Amino acid sequence: MTGWELISIIIAVIGGYLLGSIPFGLVLTRMAGLGDIREIGSKNIGATNVLRTGRKDLAAATLILDAAKAGIAALIFAALFNPTAGLVAGGAAFLGHCFPVWLKFKGGKGVATFYGTLFAVAWPVGILAALTWIGMALLLRISSLSALVAAALAPLIAYLFDMPGVALLCLFLAALIFWRHRANIQRLMSGEEPRIGAKPA
Repeated sequence: MTGWELISIIIAVIGGYLLGSIPFGLVLTRMAGLGDIREIGSKNIGATNVLRTGRKDLAAATLILDAAKAGIAALIFAALFNPTAGLVAGGAAFLGHCFPVWLKFKGGKGVATFYGTLFAVAWPVGILAALTWIGMALLLRISSLSALVAAALAPLIAYLFDMPGVALLCLFLAALIFWRHRANIQRLMSGEEPRIGAKPA
């Protein structure tokens, strides 16, 4: 790796992280007068928890913006430098969403950001992963399980499309998604995981 290539990767990491760390779920719910989203439901800043406020419009906006920030990061740095920098920026945006410096590194679980990255760097993989999520969600209506299955299959999908770089990125993101969903996995195993659209008790 040349010095310039190393610099481009460092810039992609910093830029992607900063874009990914924008907590749209928190910002939108506060602007709507709903208080702190981290105090209801799963206490997560992502779209699924925003949906628990009953505001489908805000949940949809959060989903789109959380995905877009990662996709934009990947596209910007791929265009500025090279495809590898785009992959790195997408991964860094995912880290920024999950561990934002502005919120003491307590962010979302990265599912929308995961898809935003995939659609930007390898749209066929993104489409198949999204279809996996949709199919599981329609069948079982459990967002976390749908996300876990889609994340687990994404590296294999990328590998079958002969995209080794994307497959490695998917492995990294999938591992973090499983880590961020530790509590969800425990609830799934005990049959206590809430279904899509359920409001907090």
